[in-house]
Amino acid sequence: MRRFLTALIFFVAALPAHAWNAAGHRLVAVIAWQQLSPPARTAISAALARHPDHTRWQASARSSDAGELFAEAATWPDDIRNDPRFFDEDRDPPTPALPGFPDTARHKRWHYVDLDAAGKVQSGELDRQIERLSKLLKTSRNAEQITYALPWLLHLVGDIHQPLHVGRHGDEGGNQVEIENPFNKRLPFSSLHLYWDDLPGPPWLRGQRLDDIASRLLARYPAPEQGNASLWRQESHDLLATAYPGEQGSLLPIIDEDFQRASRNTANRRLVAAGYRLGRLLDGIFDVPVSGARQ
Repeated sequence: MRRFLTALIFFVAALPAHAWNAAGHRLVAVIAWQQLSPPARTAISAALARHPDHTRWQASARSSDAGELFAEAATWPDDIRNDPRFFDEDRDPPTPALPGFPDTARHKRWHYVDLDAAGKVQSGELDRQIERLSKLLKTSRNAEQITYALPWLLHLVGDIHQPLHVGRHGDEGGNQVEIENPFNKRLPFSSLHLYWDDLPGPPWLRGQRLDDIASRLLARYPAPEQGNASLWRQESHDLLATAYPGEQGSLLPIIDEDFQRASRNTANRRLVAAGYRLGRLLDGIFDVPVSGARQ
C-alpha cells in the first residue's frame, strides 16, 4: 500500500500547477466586473471582442454576455499552457506567428515570483509584469497590444493574490511539497500548490452558481485598500507562514479541519481582495471620455 501511495504522490506532484484554478479566476473577474463603470465595461468588452480566441470564450461560457466573457478571458493565460499553438520559451522552438498575437510564448515565468528567506526575488516576473501590463494598457493606442495584454492582466492580478504564487524558492512555491488531503476524495494526494489552487471550487464553475458565490463572498469580506503590485506581493509572501500544514498524517503532512477552515478563509479573502483591486485598476485605465477611448 505504501508503495502504491508513493507512486500516486509522485504522479500527482508531476501534474502542472497553475494559479487559482479556472473557478478562482472567474470569481476574481466577476467581482472586478462589478467595480467597473459603464464606460470602462464598454471599452473592455470592445477590446476583448477583438481577441482571436473570443469565439472560444463564447463556446466555453455558452454565452455572449459581456460579464461572462470577461470572466472567461481571465482564464486564458492558463488555457494556453496546453495549447499547441503556443510554446514554452525555456524548452521549445517558437511556434508560427498567429494573427492578432504579438507573440506565441506561454510566458510561464509571468505567473509567479519566488523569494528566498530574506525576501529577495530568485525567479519569476509576476509583480513586474503586472506593473508593465498596467502601464501598457494605460498608454498604448495599439489595438492589438491592448487586446493581447488585457487577459494577461486579468489573470495575473488573480495570481499574485494566491499565497503560493509568491512562494518559497526552495520548493517551487509548494509544488515540491506533497500533502494528504482527506477533504478531496477525487485527489486525496497532491502538491500543496495544487491544494491552494483548487480552494475556490470546481474549475467548471460558471453562470448563476458562480455569481451566487461571488455575492456571498462580497457580503462577508470587506473591500481592501488598493495598494499596488508590491503591496499585493508582500501580503501573499506574509501569508506563507500559515500556508503549510503543520500536522503529520500516516505518510505525509495532512490537511486537518483547522487548516482546511483557515486556508479556505484565507483563499476567499484573497479572491475578494483581488477582485476589488482588479476592478479599480481597470476602471482607472479604461474609464475615459469617448474622445480618448481605447481603439
